Amino acid sequence: MLKVALTGGIASGKSTVADMLRQAGIPVLDSDDIARQAVAPGRPGWQALRENFGEGFFRPDGSLDRQALARHVFTRPEARRQLNRLLHPWITQELEHRLAQLESAGEPLVVVEIPLLFELGLEKLYDYVIVVYTNQESQQQRLARRDARTMAEIEGILAAQGSLAEKAARADFVVDNSGSVAASRQQVKKIIAALRKQLDKKA
Repeated sequence: MLKVALTGGIASGKSTVADMLRQAGIPVLDSDDIARQAVAPGRPGWQALRENFGEGFFRPDGSLDRQALARHVFTRPEARRQLNRLLHPWITQELEHRLAQLESAGEPLVVVEIPLLFELGLEKLYDYVIVVYTNQESQQQRLARRDARTMAEIEGILAAQGSLAEKAARADFVVDNSGSVAASRQQVKKIIAALRKQLDKKA
């Protein structure tokens, strides 16, 4: 099974590209979705966060206040590193389980969406890496418009995720999402064709 990582920066358009891949019939696993499940009430990740970050980041019903935690960790690098240390093992375990299931089912190609792929040093676990690129100004505008975040929080998020240009330089494939959706779709089609060509070579 060919394993492909999909990454980029926040508000770069990763989810849009992931949807295009799904529409082409390619399974896409979302590590953010797995992370949300890891911190559901009663799960080990949820317990670890309560013990390490305190009750102040949880709602009365026990669920994690993700926005409050995000505001905290993205302006405090050490808190962000602590969060990654706590959740990364649970996310990795679940990803490995789902990848094994897909391989057992005979899937030839799977894409895993991982925002912090390079930051966590996970790129070597994948056969190919796709980076979704856009300029930082577009990221800032989309974040401010979409999530109503403060500029300090936006700057913290972008700093935590590293330079998109540097990520693009390390990628096997790049989708430049600075233009239209149609332009991005054409780039994705070419990447899918290239990946399927690699599958044909392995067959």
